[in-house]
Amino acid sequence: MSELFDAPAALKPLAERMRPRMLDDMVGQRRLVAPGNALRRAIESGNVHSMILWGPPGCGKTTLALLLAQYADAEFVAISAVLSGLPQVRQVLAEAETRFAGGRRTVLFVDEVHRFNKVQQDAFLPHIERGTIVFVGATTENPSFELNSALLSRCRVHVLEAVSQEDIVAAMQRALDDAERGLGGRGLRIDAANLASIAQAADGDVRRALTLLEIAAELAEGEGGEISAATLSQVLADRTRRFDKQGEQFYDQISALHKSVRSSNPDAALYWLCRMLDGGCDPIYLARRITRMAVEDIGLADPRALPMAIDAWNTYDRLGSPEGELALAQIVIYLASTAKSNAVYAAYNAARADVAQLGTQDVPLHLRNAPTRLMKELGYGKAYQYDHDADGGIALDQTGFPDAMGERVYYDPPARGLEIKLKDKLDALRAARRAAREGKA
Repeated sequence: MSELFDAPAALKPLAERMRPRMLDDMVGQRRLVAPGNALRRAIESGNVHSMILWGPPGCGKTTLALLLAQYADAEFVAISAVLSGLPQVRQVLAEAETRFAGGRRTVLFVDEVHRFNKVQQDAFLPHIERGTIVFVGATTENPSFELNSALLSRCRVHVLEAVSQEDIVAAMQRALDDAERGLGGRGLRIDAANLASIAQAADGDVRRALTLLEIAAELAEGEGGEISAATLSQVLADRTRRFDKQGEQFYDQISALHKSVRSSNPDAALYWLCRMLDGGCDPIYLARRITRMAVEDIGLADPRALPMAIDAWNTYDRLGSPEGELALAQIVIYLASTAKSNAVYAAYNAARADVAQLGTQDVPLHLRNAPTRLMKELGYGKAYQYDHDADGGIALDQTGFPDAMGERVYYDPPARGLEIKLKDKLDALRAARRAAREGKA
């Protein structure tokens, strides 16, 4: 059955056929593999180390691992954390030990390494320490969150970036010119604008760009060899942007949306909202997060923000997509444009901190409920002043806090939005209460 895995090159996808054979052939990642850089010097010397390659799809993680094994004259073995379990891992490691005993190293490439659980990740540790394998893990997720600390401590993390459009165009042009492995010699024609369109649609992914180019080339061969805009309209019709609904990009983008609202930038906020909707984010999740923004970052500076956020949420529930998404866009623009205050949020956190730190404080006697004679005889409710009967409607010398705590100030509204009036009132009231307590003392 081995002949199934030794398929002729012509049967392989263009992206696989055009995989770089030398470091100089790689596009992008100049920060890592430019001449003179530390990683490049290590690879060229064959003095390679175990590493984690963290970057988006199609940025060159597999290619870099292959080149690492080539320059080190080591056996290259690849497994996928999606398809392999612990028995397969143990078998690969046993084979690597046998190879190591015979004087040959193994570069073990683990794709999607973040999909392995802690036990599976721990299986590599002794082999990395002994040098049985040079471990190369590839992940699109933040290693700090997805990989255990023991594995991270034995590997160096290298961050790869999405490949620029210019570099993707260069990779496609190389494929068009290469008659041996690429599309050269077929009489294909494509102008610079259409090549740039494919690069833009690839969204930083070289593999995706070459796949799109190969599909376009197949269509063009039946149309005189020209890859025209009409041809690309078919190939690029369903393109999508990078977005992982549970990955780091998801949380980075919701963070960008929230912070754009907070910084009163409605244009940026609208952009990130559209990015997330375009990537397939659940609009109900967005509605929930937007409602949180209304209470966390707008608060009482504009009390209309919260009911408006709830109304937008309800509107989406009633209309669905795509009409309901306009309601989300409307509330995002409003929240970003209106006055901001986190005074309620800060006050709530300060009060919670006191509750956690000070333990169970007794309710002052004058604030306690006194439904029975015994309770009244024990002083429950004694000396309570009914505020509506006091001058000005407020009993100024009456505290609302436990006796051991004394008065506290949690809510400190800024002089912004509607909280200006609240600030003026509370500042005057707190000053009057202090004066009343001092006079009573």
